[in-house]
Amino acid sequence: MYDSFIDQLSGLDLSGLSIRPAPFKETDFPCEDAIDQTLGAVWSDLFAMFSDTALEADAEDIAWGVVNLFHRAASRKSAQLDRASDEIRVLIASADGSEVHSSNLEEQVERAQAAEASMLAFEQMREVAAALYRDETGSSWKPVSGSRTNHSRNFTSAVIDARDFLRARAENRRHALIPEGTPVVFAGGRQSFESAEDARVYADNVWATLDKVRDAVPDLFLVHGGDGKGADRLAASWAERREVQQLTYSLDRRLGARAGFKRNEQMLSLNPRYVVAFPGNGVTERLVIDAKTRRITVVDRRGPLGTSPGS
Repeated sequence: MYDSFIDQLSGLDLSGLSIRPAPFKETDFPCEDAIDQTLGAVWSDLFAMFSDTALEADAEDIAWGVVNLFHRAASRKSAQLDRASDEIRVLIASADGSEVHSSNLEEQVERAQAAEASMLAFEQMREVAAALYRDETGSSWKPVSGSRTNHSRNFTSAVIDARDFLRARAENRRHALIPEGTPVVFAGGRQSFESAEDARVYADNVWATLDKVRDAVPDLFLVHGGDGKGADRLAASWAERREVQQLTYSLDRRLGARAGFKRNEQMLSLNPRYVVAFPGNGVTERLVIDAKTRRITVVDRRGPLGTSPGS
């Protein structure tokens, strides 16, 4: 669990400093069973408390906030890790071989290890809570802004905000923010249905289509607009269930009417293997046209209830 930071430093000249495990072990943190059972019980009691009351409609917002508590805790530990890592780089650059310098460096390494271990523990709690949120609401949990990354090797899914991705790519840092694999763009708007059965058929078509695309591109990561409703929500839930990384391009509202078209340009700049298109607005239509111009294969599902237009 605590190897990754040591791995990052193992190739550096630390002036004789021995990198050793931090002064704690895995048993110092809550075990997986305790996390699963405790959060499962909290979740069950939470929704039972709101059920059949005037506050039932607010249960999803409260549940989102519960997940966000662990997300914010993990983010704070990540910031501590960044600060400690920066200090380590400064100390390495100014190495003089003295005992005082080595002691300072050792202290910063231990601080970084402690921050990383705590960050991983809080991320694990967040992921368990996010899974409970998904099961209860049918929606993939994502923060209001920024990314939901998983640094643990035990998790393969992540929701990465495009701004974090572009910054990380430009700086060539923070591996967790760089999705690995082949990009596949998903697009679709919010729909209204005449019946619950139509809505279910549409959702099934979204999942079935993405399953087929994944069969063709096993290493895909899903690129979409991150809308909390409509087709994007269905695609995000599919990605989380299938443990597929997500890269979300939210609209830049400062661009006004151009925001959707700018997002199209950014997503297509990734040179995706496929563009999967479900019914949407003119921005979706433009995305399909531009994808075909670039000779990108379009999986067109803009027919009734998310079927192929020709069917």
